[in-house]
Amino acid sequence: MDSTLYTRPDTVPDPAATPVLSLREAVCAKLRAAVLDGEFGPRERLAEMRLAARFGVSRTPVREALARLLADGLIERGDGGFFVTIPNLTQLKDFYELRATLELRGIVRAVEDSSIRHNTTILIAELDRWYAMREQPPTPDPRFVVQDERFHAELSRASGNPALTDALVAVSERIRRVRMHDFLTQERVETTIAEHIEIMELVRDGRLGEGYRALHAHVGDSMTVVMERAQRAMTQMALHADRL
Repeated sequence: MDSTLYTRPDTVPDPAATPVLSLREAVCAKLRAAVLDGEFGPRERLAEMRLAARFGVSRTPVREALARLLADGLIERGDGGFFVTIPNLTQLKDFYELRATLELRGIVRAVEDSSIRHNTTILIAELDRWYAMREQPPTPDPRFVVQDERFHAELSRASGNPALTDALVAVSERIRRVRMHDFLTQERVETTIAEHIEIMELVRDGRLGEGYRALHAHVGDSMTVVMERAQRAMTQMALHADRL
């Protein structure tokens, strides 16, 4: 399963026309991907020398990458160095509330303004991916969260507000380390696939009121339900900390 960061499918760079990333940018991208993909344990220190050896570079680009991730809130400074940020339940509640608000806004703005139309090309392309997954459901895997994030980002992108989508992608990254442990059963994976298809078909067909209600149910009808799921995911994260 692809565990790379979300990339807009219509903006995939042309290798022949795209300048090579600088060493600093490349190291930052690799470290960011490793952090988001759960390659470091919650209590594992991100030591400059060890990371430099891992990426085959000096400590300077590693230090700059750590500073970038610290500014983005993906890592934090602790005793003896840097560690991956793991939100506590209070922070998770805030992030989940923000995520739900951003997601639902993508549909609400089209309900409020009849001149806004969702981009059906984006919706159909994303639906095709989920139809294929429905035919051959992937096995449970924490990194299924990347596929889940892509769905929500594409649904948002189809609504036509790039800033809204960028904000959604950013907050999704902040809670990925917890949410990835919400996809450890086949039932959860298959339920997610079915709900994604239902939501996107409703939006594609212009049934925005129904689409809004389906999305609202999908991201959590109540904060109590959301937090119960998040707490279970945090428990699973602790249990599987050494298995990713």
